[in-house]
Amino acid sequence: MGITEEVGVVNRGSIPWLGIAGTGALVCLSVVGATAGLWKVLVVGWVAFVAMAGGAVVGSRSATADTHAVRLVWGYGLASGAMVTSAAVFLVPQAIGYDPKIGGFGIAAGLLAGYAGHTIGHRFAHRDLPIETTTAQLTAHSLTAGIVIGTVYTLLPDLGLLLGLGIVSHKGPAGYAAARRLRRHDMPVGMVVLPAAGVGVAALLAGLLEPPSSMAVSAAVFGFAAGLFLHVAMDFLPECEVGGEVGEVAALTGDDHALLDRLRVHAVASTAVGAGAVFLAWLALAA
Repeated sequence: MGITEEVGVVNRGSIPWLGIAGTGALVCLSVVGATAGLWKVLVVGWVAFVAMAGGAVVGSRSATADTHAVRLVWGYGLASGAMVTSAAVFLVPQAIGYDPKIGGFGIAAGLLAGYAGHTIGHRFAHRDLPIETTTAQLTAHSLTAGIVIGTVYTLLPDLGLLLGLGIVSHKGPAGYAAARRLRRHDMPVGMVVLPAAGVGVAALLAGLLEPPSSMAVSAAVFGFAAGLFLHVAMDFLPECEVGGEVGEVAALTGDDHALLDRLRVHAVASTAVGAGAVFLAWLALAA
């Protein structure tokens, strides 16, 4: 599982004040963004911040292994179900509508870029970086997502908040998993604040820049966004197997077939509920 695998290695180069700096940047940009009328980007950015920070608080608290595993499965499942549905309903049709061919290439590019970033990110986990590895990788992911979100809402300001909220729904479980890993390695959980602020900072900067708009550019941007977020959503699908993040949290062994089967039921149910929540919200807004 992408994010949770990426937070597996930490080093001693933590810089706690970066979290404070990131939050300060988000607050300052929020004032500028409010003046510019970027209300939807503001809401999405702050929801991402609260979700990830809140997930970190929950993840830092002690609980039984089974309880953590069920929480993690439902967090991942709800987020991935919501993300798959949001990307498929709100981004893919826009990309194809602007230009079917360019939009299709954009979707492919987004999927492959997500895979490339995920794969290359593991190389940095084994290097002695000047910043703690968990924070660095999650921040890079948040900045990328924020740039895409800010650009999408700038190109098509009529988009509703449901898209952005569905896309950043994975920030909660990501913060939860990151906090547990940081705590296990005796690192400050407060470092999660930096990537939590990353989405809003990057989204507001992208929105303020006002990228050039054309049918081809819009098709490419919406296609890339759809592909990237579909990759992230698929990465978050709960994998209830021995050796995976859920298995590690539950302290599973090869003989825990009953617990594995129970977690798999939770996984299927949670993804269905996440997708259904977006569908019901869309019905309510469309009525």
